[in-house]
Amino acid sequence: MKENIVEVKKSNLTGKKIVFTGVLSHLSRPQAERLAQDFGAEVASSVSQQTDYVVAGQEPGSKLDKAKQLGVAVIDEKEFLRLIGRKEKR
Repeated sequence: MKENIVEVKKSNLTGKKIVFTGVLSHLSRPQAERLAQDFGAEVASSVSQQTDYVVAGQEPGSKLDKAKQLGVAVIDEKEFLRLIGRKEKR
């Protein structure tokens, strides 16, 4: 049986819970989620008080409203990329 070993990189997202909402400009949702996981974050599908960051793209919907209601930090895609040490693609 073959095991897949994933190397998790230390970053500002290590140990954080993150939720994505809306359409991102430079990454697909699966790409963004995989990057977050690769840099040590737990990706969730809904916002709760345990959420550390909501990454909001265009047309974010109700997850953004819930984040604001709970006082969860809302960041954009550029800030997400900065947190993992990547530059925004142009």
